[in-house]
Amino acid sequence: MNDRPLAQIEREILRWDGVFKKRDEHGPGGIGVTGYRYGNSETGGPQIGHIHDDGHADFRFPREVRDELIRTGRAIPHPAFPNSRTTASYRIQSAEDVAGALELFRMNYERRKERNDPAKAG
Repeated sequence: MNDRPLAQIEREILRWDGVFKKRDEHGPGGIGVTGYRYGNSETGGPQIGHIHDDGHADFRFPREVRDELIRTGRAIPHPAFPNSRTTASYRIQSAEDVAGALELFRMNYERRKERNDPAKAG
């Protein structure tokens, strides 16, 4: 796996307001995983997606959104949980995959940002 696309994705995501990362060296199957979250890094926040060191990225979306992403080829079913109602995956293998991965991260970022914006509460 070429690490440059993963580094490019990380640099872009960490520029977004309120996003921080949380690293787990011993993710599922012994593969390291980096989760990207929205909120306060001290208290935590909802995940906008994560990337395994092998380039497999996972995202949670509402079922209708997940189904549409898969139907249109913008994401694939999760390899280990293909019948999940909310989890979609994306393979990052080269520089050509960066834009598609960033689109999925951005979708979740915007959802989380809107949901957690105190100005919109009440």
